[in-house]
Amino acid sequence: MIKELKSWGLLLLLAVIWGSSFMLMKKGMFNENGDAIFSPPQVASLRILIAAVVLLPFAIRSMRKLMVRKDFTVLLVVGLSGNLLPAFLFTYAQTGISSGLSGMLNSFTPVFTLIIGMLIFKVKISNAQIIGSLIGLIGIVLLILWGKNSTISGESKPILAVICATFLYGLSLNLIKHKLSAFKPIETTSLSFTTLLIPSIIGFFYFGTPKTILYNHDASHALIFITILAVIGTAMAVFLFNGIIKISSALFASSVTYFIPIVAVIIGFLMKEKITSNQIMAMIIVLLGVLLIHHGDKFVKRGIDSKAGS
Repeated sequence: MIKELKSWGLLLLLAVIWGSSFMLMKKGMFNENGDAIFSPPQVASLRILIAAVVLLPFAIRSMRKLMVRKDFTVLLVVGLSGNLLPAFLFTYAQTGISSGLSGMLNSFTPVFTLIIGMLIFKVKISNAQIIGSLIGLIGIVLLILWGKNSTISGESKPILAVICATFLYGLSLNLIKHKLSAFKPIETTSLSFTTLLIPSIIGFFYFGTPKTILYNHDASHALIFITILAVIGTAMAVFLFNGIIKISSALFASSVTYFIPIVAVIIGFLMKEKITSNQIMAMIIVLLGVLLIHHGDKFVKRGIDSKAGS
């Protein structure tokens, strides 16, 4: 019981942190007048670089756990699929869609977690989970179709970028659960980010970030938001996330995305972003799908038990 309460407590805390991250990304890219400060690649590389530096002391202490080359390879893939690539995809998406819509699309993570777990890691899947996956897929298709008309750029590429990121999250989740179970959450987090240290340093210079910091007068203010995003929304959040995976399951951990849209929509609404009724309807369909994935078997069992008792 205590373990379950701890899991739910961490899940809700994580939802608040990650639900706020979409707005922090936007604050790092644009000033109050909507003028660009840092580009999406600059924000992404800065976010990962700062998080990697913060976690480096923990990684040094955890190096002794890297006994085989295979572990390093898995940690690298986890770092790329769970952090680096999604960071670039999400910051790119923020130039074309609202924070609320980003949060909605992020709800597809449990579906990919389930599908990848079943196809690659041979995780057993129930009929309720299959139905939930199909319903979630329908919801995502509707979000793409209805969201296309409300994106800033008028294109569906930002939406597809988020969906691609959720696929990568699903892959990372399964790898952590099934291939890195011997590592503690702080070890998995710090070591996976350390594999990204050199790529993020290269990105820092390649995308011209130093020049922006020196010559854009809004950069220092935006850098505060990016630092908060990196330390709390990335390093701390991934540590919490890996902790949830450790004490529960990959699918339960991915269910944080049930709550992220609510936080993102509330923050987006407070920041005067628009969310259409069609998007909300599609979001409800997605949530129905992921709820069936996670709780469908319980409902079926209750129905069977009630029939048996009558």
